[in-house]
Amino acid sequence: MSDFTLVLLAAGNSSRFKVPVKKQWLRIGHDPLWLYVTNRIKTSLPNITIILVAHANEIPFMTSMCDFTIIAGGETRQQSLKNAITHVETPYVIVTDIARACINPDLIFHLIAAKDSADTIVPVLDVHDTVVYNNVTIERNLVKRIQTPQLSRTNILRRALETDIDYTDESSAIVAIGGTRHFILGDEHAAKITHASDITTLECLPAPSNIVFTGNGFDVHPFEDAKPMFLGGVKIESPFGFKAHSDGDVAIHALIDALLGAACLGDIGMLFPDTNNLYKNIDSKELLQQCVLKLHQFGFEITHADITIIAQTPKLSPYKESIKHTLASLLHIPKARVNVKATTTEHLGFIGREEGVGVIATASVHYFDWKNG
Repeated sequence: MSDFTLVLLAAGNSSRFKVPVKKQWLRIGHDPLWLYVTNRIKTSLPNITIILVAHANEIPFMTSMCDFTIIAGGETRQQSLKNAITHVETPYVIVTDIARACINPDLIFHLIAAKDSADTIVPVLDVHDTVVYNNVTIERNLVKRIQTPQLSRTNILRRALETDIDYTDESSAIVAIGGTRHFILGDEHAAKITHASDITTLECLPAPSNIVFTGNGFDVHPFEDAKPMFLGGVKIESPFGFKAHSDGDVAIHALIDALLGAACLGDIGMLFPDTNNLYKNIDSKELLQQCVLKLHQFGFEITHADITIIAQTPKLSPYKESIKHTLASLLHIPKARVNVKATTTEHLGFIGREEGVGVIATASVHYFDWKNG
């Protein structure tokens, strides 16, 4: 298979999917869809070169889960493919979309067998219903449903992509510059996931695992005079706040680390580096909102949260219920699944000397259940 590179496109924004999870991050067992589909093909074609195309912000998380080459996509499918083709060194390239999750490896073998028939080899399906275009009934035998994967000569496809016209598949771009196209029989099972209802009809996809994951977080901040104090998203009456790059909400910072730990998505410094002025003096509730959105997009739902605030001062008993309510709202879970505790160090250490506050947080998450939800 040294003559072939497989490009899998996974940089879309899932705008038509209409669920909180990006479809490429739906969990199939434990694997996100992009990894499940890639491994499924790789098992049948172990020697093929693989390039994954992903959203730039997702690449650090994807590289922690696999050893495939992953490059940043563009604003459109065609731009993503154009980015990928610059990395292809083989004479032939096979392109498909991660959303076409149940590709039979035999279909790829048939593409390869037909590689000398034209500049691009395309699987198609016939149309069996009456077709009307612009209020005129047309001959349905002349209409084909185009699928991926498609096999192309790399040099021809590279030249075809040097255009401002946005094509929805590679073969259309190749034909537009005078290239040749050969059709082979497609596969009804290689349906594309476009809407949320599509995935439940695909028999090749096992349900997500029902395991629950738990993470912990710890953070500490010293006091800073004449700065507002926020804990758990609630303003605390105090003559000092926290010294920090953001507003210093140590409770939310620990909770973010607990959530990211449960989902194995790194830590708060990876998601919100303190070297980025975008987060200078930012309201930490915004950071938690972005963290929750990230978890949802990556296929997780939050189960519960428990935080312990360790402070000699200020006294936090009057604020615990407000913190609990605020955090539950930000996490999109019932208040009954958020627990807030406050304790002191009995005047021991820097916290006991009233120099700062520490927080320990624990959070649990599980996979979004697309199978039964």
